[in-house]
Amino acid sequence: MTPEPTKPLEERSSGTVRKVAVAVAGSAVTAAGVAMLITPGPGLLAMAAGLGILGTEFPAARRTLNKLRRRNQDGTE
Repeated sequence: MTPEPTKPLEERSSGTVRKVAVAVAGSAVTAAGVAMLITPGPGLLAMAAGLGILGTEFPAARRTLNKLRRRNQDGTE
């Protein structure tokens, strides 16, 4: 039995760096949206944008954003 080849360190670390960058950026935008709920600004829009950013790497954020989209569409029809 031959072991499966592993990805080179450069590929693995670049994926990790991307995931961390997406997590930091998405969390910052989402946190800014939460702050804008009590201060002037488009809080809900910023929160949706933050979830969109997080959804590029994290399935749970993508599911949450899709659930909110469905709920919004059901409420407006």
